[in-house]
This record gives sequence, structure tokens and C-alpha cells, in this order.
Amino acid sequence: MFAKWFLLTLMGALMFPTIDTPTSTQTPGNSSSPIADVLICRNAHISFYSPAPIEDIKAESDQAVSALNTANGNIYFKVLIRSFTFRRSLMQEHFNEDFMESDQYPFAEFKGNIVQVPDLSKDGSYPVQVQGNLTIHGVTKAYTVPATLTVKNQQVSGHAVFNVKLADHHIQIPRLLMKDIAEQVQVTVDATYTPDPAQQTHH
Repeated sequence: MFAKWFLLTLMGALMFPTIDTPTSTQTPGNSSSPIADVLICRNAHISFYSPAPIEDIKAESDQAVSALNTANGNIYFKVLIRSFTFRRSLMQEHFNEDFMESDQYPFAEFKGNIVQVPDLSKDGSYPVQVQGNLTIHGVTKAYTVPATLTVKNQQVSGHAVFNVKLADHHIQIPRLLMKDIAEQVQVTVDATYTPDPAQQTHH
């Protein structure tokens, strides 16, 4: 399964981060927290929206996989580009073949770090800053994104909204469509995390 294959990549990204981002300051004795260190989401929701004169462009995927390390703030997302669905199949075809070249660049990936991890042992909504590298269309760019972590009944969820400029990732708009497609898209990310089963096995 696609999601199962991702889990090995997720664990590697959390344990061996490949980017240099600030880490949060942890308080000794945090092991008593009911929140597990490594949290997994196998069905993160990612959508993007771009207003257009003729028809707004909207797409979404529920097949993104994410992992969050609450001990050091490392966070990771990966999604199959072809998992995004559109209202019209023709638009989806153009997206994969003309814009994203999905056969050549099949995934989008984010490797980052929460600048200062809040105390997730208590219910509440916590605004955070996430820094990291986003790779789309084979091009990697650094981003700093405001996000919100919410804890309810010891379950952690994350939400973020940010803009991506197509040119930053060398995504070219065909000349015939330049007037119909915005130069940037709004991306929305939502993930609800559960403890990593492998980690629970070792406790």
C-alpha cells in the first residue's frame, strides 16, 4: 500500500532531519506527558485554490501522509500529486500533464520544524510557526508558515494556510491559459494525528 510504504520515509525524516531549522527548547520531565513523541497521520487533507476569471481552480487530496515529532518539533508531509482530484476531469488531466508533469515529479514533500513546540499535554489551540523546505515539481524552496496546533482529548490536529507561487517551483503556465490562471495558489493543510503504533509497541 502507498501509505504503508510512506511510513518508513516518515520515520527517517523525523529521526534524521535533512534541513537546518531551529529546534524548540524542551523542559526536562516531559516524558510524563500523555502525548506520544511520534504522531502519524495517514490521511491528511491538502487542498489548493486559485481564483480565475472563467472558472476557479480547486483540487484536494485526502491521501497525504504526515508525521510529527512532539519532542523536537520535526514535521513531515508527503503527497502523491496524482491523488489530487478536480471537479472536472479535463482540468485534472491538464494539471498532471501540462503543469505538474506528475509522471516525472510524482510527489510533493515538506520537511520542516515547529520553531517552538507548545505544551501539547493540555487541551487548547496553539498558534505556531513552521519553518522548512517544500519540494514541488522537483524544485525546493524554504517557507515559513503560520499554523495552529489543536489538542482535544489528547488528540493533536494541525491546520495551516499559505500561498505558493507557481514560478518559485518552475511551474509554467501555457500561454493560452495565462489570463485564466493566477500566478499563485492558496494551499490549505489539515491533519489529525495518532500515536505511531511502532512507538507504542516499544513502551
